[in-house]
Amino acid sequence: MSDAPSPAGAFGSGPLLLGVRHHGPGSARAVRAALDAAAPAVVLIEGPPEADPLIPLAADPALRPPVALLAHAVDEPGRSAFWPLAEFSPEWVAIRWAVERGVPARFIDLPATHSLAWEADPGDPEEEACEEEASEAEASAEEEAQQARVDPLAALAEAAGYDDPERWWEDAVEHRGPGLREPFAPFAALEDAMGALRERYGDGGRPRDLVREAYMRLQIRAARKEFGDEVAVVCGAWHVPALRAKATVTADRALLKGLPKLKTDLTWVPWTHRRLARSSGYGAGIDSPGWYAHLFGAPDRPVERWLTKVAGLLREEDRIVSSAHVIEAVRLADTLAVMRGRPLPGLAETTDAVRAVLCEGSDVPLSLVYDRLVVGDVLGEVPESAPAVPLQRDLAREQRRLRLKPEALERELELDLRGDTDAARGRLLHRLRLLGVGWGEPARSRGSTGTFRETWRLRWEPELSVRIAEAGVWGTTVLGAATAKAEADAVGARALADVTALAEQCLLAGLPDALPVVMRVLADRAALDADVGHLAQALPALVRSLRYGDVRGTDTGALADVAAALAERVFIGLPPACATLDTDAAQEMRGHVDAVHGAVGLLAETLTGHDGLRSRWRAVLRTLSRRDTVPGLLRGRAVRLLLDDGVLEAEEVARLMGLALSPGTPPGDAAAWVEGFVGGGGGGLLLVHDERLLALVDAWLTSVPADAFTDVLPLLRRTFSAYESGVRRTLGELVRRGPGGGTARTADPATRPGFAPEPDTGRAEAVLPVLHLLLGLTPRPEPMDDDSFAGVGT
Repeated sequence: MSDAPSPAGAFGSGPLLLGVRHHGPGSARAVRAALDAAAPAVVLIEGPPEADPLIPLAADPALRPPVALLAHAVDEPGRSAFWPLAEFSPEWVAIRWAVERGVPARFIDLPATHSLAWEADPGDPEEEACEEEASEAEASAEEEAQQARVDPLAALAEAAGYDDPERWWEDAVEHRGPGLREPFAPFAALEDAMGALRERYGDGGRPRDLVREAYMRLQIRAARKEFGDEVAVVCGAWHVPALRAKATVTADRALLKGLPKLKTDLTWVPWTHRRLARSSGYGAGIDSPGWYAHLFGAPDRPVERWLTKVAGLLREEDRIVSSAHVIEAVRLADTLAVMRGRPLPGLAETTDAVRAVLCEGSDVPLSLVYDRLVVGDVLGEVPESAPAVPLQRDLAREQRRLRLKPEALERELELDLRGDTDAARGRLLHRLRLLGVGWGEPARSRGSTGTFRETWRLRWEPELSVRIAEAGVWGTTVLGAATAKAEADAVGARALADVTALAEQCLLAGLPDALPVVMRVLADRAALDADVGHLAQALPALVRSLRYGDVRGTDTGALADVAAALAERVFIGLPPACATLDTDAAQEMRGHVDAVHGAVGLLAETLTGHDGLRSRWRAVLRTLSRRDTVPGLLRGRAVRLLLDDGVLEAEEVARLMGLALSPGTPPGDAAAWVEGFVGGGGGGLLLVHDERLLALVDAWLTSVPADAFTDVLPLLRRTFSAYESGVRRTLGELVRRGPGGGTARTADPATRPGFAPEPDTGRAEAVLPVLHLLLGLTPRPEPMDDDSFAGVGT
C-alpha cells in the first residue's frame, strides 16, 4: 500500500498528490472537492512552467474553455506544442480554484524550452544509437517501442474484466459521484493501482517520462521549501507513484543535465471539442468531449437531461420527437444499464436508446447526434489581453471590423463584391490563404457565377494559430505579410503557371504593392519559356485576373499586355506542338486547348484594341482540324470548338466527321476523333439534336471490325458515360428506332419522340397538382386550353 494522505490529514505524509485523467469530468469534480477539503497553500499543475504568467488570465471571463496553451519556437514557429484544457479538465478546475481564492498556482512539467528542442534534437542515448543503424532497423525499433508503451486505463480495465477502457472509466469514476464524504479516497485508490502498474511496467515504454518526473520532483521540493507541506499537485495519475518515490536531488538533476534548449513563446489560443476528439496532441484523444462536458455540467439526472438535449436537436432538424419518446428512451437506457451490470447508463446505453426510440432505428439522424452533441462544435475564446504575435492582433482587429467571427462549425459565406464590406471580407480571406492560413476555402456558388460574387466555406481550427505565428515572419499586419509573401513567392516560383496564378491571387487579395514585382517576374518568365504547354497553362489565370480587375477596380494594364503577348505565342507554337503526340500527351494538350479557347473568348471581350485575337485563334483551330499529323482527339476537339463558335456549318462538320470515320481510318484514331468531338459538356445534346451526326457515329461503330472493337470500347465508354442519364436514354431511343440514316433531320418533327409543333396540354396538366403543392396554391384552376398554356412561362 502507498503512503497516500488520509482525510484526517491531507498533508500528513507530504504533498497532496491528486492523480487525474486528463479531460476526465469525474477527475475534475474530485479535484475540486479535494482542494476544497484540503485548502492548500499552493497548487502545482502538470504543464509548462513558462506559462505561469498566463495563469492570472483565467480570472478573465473572456477566457472561456476549451482553450489551449500554445508553445512555439521563436525562430521556428512551426515547431510547436499544445496543452489543451476543457471546462471538464482537472487542470482547468485546479487553475480556476486557485485563481478564485487567490492561491498561488504554478506549472511544474518539463519546460517547453526543453521539450520542443527535444523533438528537434533528441538527446536520448537510445535514439542516438538508433541513428547509427540502417533505416529498416530504425523503423523496426520504433514499431517495437510503440507496442511496448502501456495504456494505464486499458491495463486497469483489463484487470477489472472490461474490454473497453472508456466503459471501465465511466463505471469506476464517472458514475460513482464526486465522493464528497471522502474527497481523497478516489485518489488514494488510483495511486495504489498506478503504483502496481509502475512496479510491473516501469516507465511503460516512455523513457522521457523519467526526465519529466525528475523535473516535477525538483519543483515540488522548491514549493515545499517556500510554502511548507501544504502543497497540492494535480498531475496525470501515471506520474503519482514516481512523484511519491524517494529520489535524491543529485539524481534528479543528473537526469536533466545536458537537455537541449531553444527560445520559446507561450500564449492561450482557442480550442475546440472536435479537436479534443482527435488522437494527436497533449492530453487529447477523448472520443466524446460533448458527452463529458454534459456529465460535468449537469447538476443532476444526467441521462434525462442528455436525452432531452438530443430531442431538442432532432426537433430542430424537423424530426418528430415527443416527450413520450424521451420518457421511453430514458426507460430503455436504464434497462440496458441493468442488463449490462452498469451502475448508471453510460454513453453506449444512451446511444442505443437514442437509435432505437428517437431515431427509429436509423443511423442517419444518429450520426447528426454524434457530430453535434457527442463531439460538438464548441469553440473557446481568448481575451485580447492574452499575449499574441502582432499578426494575430491585426487579424483579430480585421475580424471585428468586418464582423467575421471564427467558428468551429463549418458554414458557408456568400459575398457580393460590389459591397465594400463583402469585398473587404473576400480580400482578407484571400490574403490569409496566400499566407497559408486556411480559415476559408473557396466553394462553388449556388447562385450567380459572375465575378462579383464569391462563396467561401469557413471553419476555424486551433492549428491555424500556429500558421499565423509562422506567417508572422512576413510582417506585422495581414496586408503587409501577404504582400511580402507574394513578392517572395514570385521570385522563387519555378513554373510560369505558378507566377500567373500568383498574379491572380494578388488581384483577388488586393495587393497592389506586390503586383509590380509579380508582373516583372511574369514578363521575364514568359519571354524565356518556350514550352507551349506551359504558356497555355498560364494564360487562363492571367485572363481571369483581368476580369477580377473590373469588379475590384484594379489597374490591370500591365496584365493585359502580357496576356495578349502570351496568347500570340500560344497561337504560333500550338500547331507544331500538337504534332505526333502519344495518347497521354494528347489528353493533356486537349485540356490546354480547351483552357486557351475559353481564355481567348474572355480576353477578346475584356481587351480593347485586340479585335483580331479571336479570328487568329480560330485560324489555329482550323489548322489543327485539318492536319493529319495531329492526333484524332485534338482534331475532333478543334472541329467541335469551331462548331460551337458558329464558324463551321453543319454540312462542313458532317463532311469532316465522315472523313474522320471513313473505313480507311484506323478504329483507334476514329474513336479518339469521336471522343474529342462529342466529349465534354454538351456533346450528348449535340448528337440528340443533330441526327445526321448521330447517324455517322452509329454507322461507323457498327462497321468496326470485331477484333478492333475491344480496343475502341474504353474510349467510347469514357466518352458516353460522362453524359447525363437523360441524354444517354434519349440517345438509346434514337439509336433503337434508327436515326436519320445520315440524312437531314426528319422532315416531320411530330414523328420524333419528344418533339411536336405545339405543347401537349394533356401532359402539362398532369403536373399541376404537384405544382400547386409546391407553390402553396389551394384552389385548382380549370384545365387550360392551348392559348392559356402559352402564357405559363410569363
